[in-house]
Amino acid sequence: MDIRSLLFTCLAATALSPAAALAQADAACPPILQHTFPRLQDEKPQPLCQYAGKVVLVVNTASFCGFTPQYKGLEALDSKYRARGLALLGFPSNDFAQETGSNKEIADFCESTFGVKFPMFAKSSVRGPDANPLFKELAQLSGTTPKWNFYKYLIDRDGKVVASYSSMTTPDNKDFVRELEKQLGPK
Repeated sequence: MDIRSLLFTCLAATALSPAAALAQADAACPPILQHTFPRLQDEKPQPLCQYAGKVVLVVNTASFCGFTPQYKGLEALDSKYRARGLALLGFPSNDFAQETGSNKEIADFCESTFGVKFPMFAKSSVRGPDANPLFKELAQLSGTTPKWNFYKYLIDRDGKVVASYSSMTTPDNKDFVRELEKQLGPK
């Protein structure tokens, strides 16, 4: 249950109006997650605040890239660490001319080729003046923009960008996994 749903559920037990409950939910959500994006599969709006309190890994992806096999490792990370509080979020992008398909084609490819189950969002730009608002903020806070597909940003439970990783950093890279586990905390 996301924080907004929880607050509305508790609304009956408090004297808060729906507007006040929504304001509390927004206050509990770090600024970096105060964005909404359409889900890849059906383009239904998804508020990123549902991942508040989790360690978030944001990755820009592409279907026709030499790094595309990283989907397998990312899915393994998601399966292994989801229960400990990892939220892995994929953002397909054609910024490097390697994601030409429609959202439906991308979703079908990810599921049928790599069994991707982690949240994926509709294709968008991740760099330059047309970058989506999350990636603009990630670039500003980290001091770096994606140099290629499968660039990774690690956000702690408080919404602070703690690290960014190049496309060359695979999901099983020892230093990367060590930092991810550090952010997730004890088992």
